[in-house]
Amino acid sequence: MKPIIFHVDVNNAFLSWEAVYRLKHLGGRTDLREQLCVVGGDASKRHGIVLAKSLSAKACGIHTGESLMEARQKCPDLLVVPPHYRLYSRCSRAFMDILREYTPCVEQYSIDEAFMDMSGTQSLWGDPLLTADTLRRRIHEELGFTVNIGISENKLLAKMASDFQKPNRTHTLFPEEIPRKMWPLPVTDLFFVGRASFSRLRRLGISTIGELAHTDRELLRTHFKSYGEVIWNYANGRDCAQVESVVPPNKGYGNSTTIAFDICDTVSAGLVLLSLAETIGMRLRRDQVKIQVIAVSIKYADFSSCSHQKTLPAPTNITNEIYHTALELFRESWDGCTPIRHLGIHTNHVRDNVDYRQLHLLDMELSPFYRDDIPCCEKLEQADAMADRIRSRYGIDSLKRAVFVKQNAMDHMSGGITREKLDVDYEKESLL
Repeated sequence: MKPIIFHVDVNNAFLSWEAVYRLKHLGGRTDLREQLCVVGGDASKRHGIVLAKSLSAKACGIHTGESLMEARQKCPDLLVVPPHYRLYSRCSRAFMDILREYTPCVEQYSIDEAFMDMSGTQSLWGDPLLTADTLRRRIHEELGFTVNIGISENKLLAKMASDFQKPNRTHTLFPEEIPRKMWPLPVTDLFFVGRASFSRLRRLGISTIGELAHTDRELLRTHFKSYGEVIWNYANGRDCAQVESVVPPNKGYGNSTTIAFDICDTVSAGLVLLSLAETIGMRLRRDQVKIQVIAVSIKYADFSSCSHQKTLPAPTNITNEIYHTALELFRESWDGCTPIRHLGIHTNHVRDNVDYRQLHLLDMELSPFYRDDIPCCEKLEQADAMADRIRSRYGIDSLKRAVFVKQNAMDHMSGGITREKLDVDYEKESLL
C-alpha cells in the first residue's frame, strides 16, 4: 500500500486567528481578513514588521517580513493590528488536537502547519481526498478558520501541493502529476530554494522547477556541492523524510532581541546579554540539558552584522557562565563605537544533563557563596535551581537581579516572544 501524507497549512494564520477571535469573542462586526489589514509589531520599539497580511493587502504589494513603514507607503489606509501570541498558541493547540483525531502520527512543522501520515487509514476514513475535504470543513466549522491540505506520497510533495491555489482548498501532487503540476512552476517555488540560490541557478539558465529537474546532477554538484543534489532530488519529487510524531531534541538553544534604542556602551550591552542568558539558562535547565558552545551575534544600526563563538571547557547550563562567556565574546567582537540595534546569544553542542564535571581552578575560586567543601559551579547550579523554582511558582517577575530592579528600559528576561506580543489590551484597540 503506497504511503499517504497530508500537509495541513492554516491560511494566513495570525490574521485569521485574530479575525475569528474578534468576531466570536469580542463582538467585532468586520472580518479583518476582508480588510486592508496586516498583523505587525510595535514600530516604536523597532519591532515594526509585517507578520501576516490579508489578501487585499497582498494585492497592494505588501510582503510578509517588510517594515510597516514600507507597507504604509504602499497602502496609506492600512489597518495594523498587534500580534497576540498567547492566542496563537491556543489556536494552534486546538488545531493540532483535531488533526490527532485522524491519525496518531502528526508532526507539528510550525505553529500553523503539520504533516499527517494517513497511510493505511483508508479502511477507517475512506478516500484520502474526501477525508481531507471533511477535515477542512470540520476545522472551519469548529474553529472558524480555513486551511489548505496537500496530499501526496511524501512530505515534500504534500507541502508543495498545499501551496497551490489558496485559500480553503485541497490539492494532490502524486509522482505522476509532477510534470503537469510542479515542473512548470518557477524554481523559487521549490522548497529549499531561496533568492540567493535562484540568482545562481538563473546564471545556469534554470528558471523553472522542470528545468532544474532535467539539469545534469553532476553539473549541479559542481556548482552547489551537496546542496545541488538535494534540490535536484526535490525537483524530481524525491524525499525520504518520515513524519516524526515525536519532537526531536533541540540541536541548539538561542535567543535574540531588537533593542528599542541604539546601544553605544558595554554596560547596556551587558544588561541585554544578561537578560538573554537568564532566559536561555532557564530553558536549558527545564529541558535538563547543557551546552558547550556559545556564540554572540551583533546587528548594527546600519544592519551589518557579525558573530563570534567559543567552546567551553565543560558543558554548562549555569546562567552566570553563559553570561560571562557571552560578554567576553561581545568585547572581542565590538569595535566600541558602532551603534548596536540587535543582540543574540546562540548555543549548540547540546549534552544530556550529566552530574559530573571536570573541575578546574576557577571552579574553586572564592565567591560570595564560598564554602570549602562545595565548588563554585555547584553553588551557582543550586542558586539557579532555586531561582527557577521561585519563578515557576510565582511568575518570572517574582525574582530579578538587582541591576534590573530599577531598570525600565530593558526586560530582565528577554529574547523570543516579547511580553507585548503575548497579550493584547483590547480596550486600547478599536474593534470595527
